[in-house]
Amino acid sequence: MKTAWVFPGQGSQAVGMGGDLVTTPIGKDRFEQAKDILGWSVFDRCQGDESELSKTLYTQPCLYVVESILIDLLKDKRQTVDLVAGHSLGEYSALYAAEVFDFATGLTLVKRRSELMSESAGGKMVALMKFDRAQLEEAIAAIPDVVLANDNSEQQVVISGTPEAVDQLCSQVKSKRAIALKVSGAFHSPMMAEAAGKFKQLLEEFKFSDGKVPVLSNVDPTPSTSATVLKERLIQQMTGSVRWREIMLALPQQEITQVLEVGPGKVLAGLIKRACSGVDVSNVGSLNDF
Repeated sequence: MKTAWVFPGQGSQAVGMGGDLVTTPIGKDRFEQAKDILGWSVFDRCQGDESELSKTLYTQPCLYVVESILIDLLKDKRQTVDLVAGHSLGEYSALYAAEVFDFATGLTLVKRRSELMSESAGGKMVALMKFDRAQLEEAIAAIPDVVLANDNSEQQVVISGTPEAVDQLCSQVKSKRAIALKVSGAFHSPMMAEAAGKFKQLLEEFKFSDGKVPVLSNVDPTPSTSATVLKERLIQQMTGSVRWREIMLALPQQEITQVLEVGPGKVLAGLIKRACSGVDVSNVGSLNDF
């Protein structure tokens, strides 16, 4: 029996998340530590206004803190894991779970990432459901300034780029639904190159350790424990595609029989259930789930 933990990213946040975690010594300590690093209260933000929590600047640190507390509680209960992966921001939680860096390092990186990403305006992201993949790939190849940002599953992707290019693609590719995402910029696209360059300078200041368990990265879904490799993949992540569909397909290949989604919501659990029929999927997002 091999187990993987997966961690959701932006879009899974919900008002009230982490509310019961403050009643645990681990949770209380982490929320206080986060306040010192960020200069604002993650707990208050999570229990506050939905539109505020949905701002990239707050969403990313809040998700990382809540997921980190859940990781610490799982480990406190002697739960073991064989493989980890996270969707976009969730990769930071995955690296924390693999003990590649400590809680404070992860939160410092996430804080800067959220600042840089919220400053990068001018792009557009649209989620497409149920489409012709060959037609989509043809359109992406033909239209400049648009990329496949999140390859979430066979039938769900997110495209990213300039508003003109994204609109052009949406008019050419038939899909059951097209939903514009409420984000400030074209995440996971070359439009993030300037932000990625600034972020790389920060990343280079921090020492990473080899992972205690293998990590499947967004830009390269092959397992690795190498500190050097995992850092390099994280540098590429801001401009690179989230290859979640391939990460899911890698789970059975890595002989994973159980997957636990750690964090608010059940988005990844739903995707994995559809993609990997032989894998047992569950989730933990609050104390009740323990």
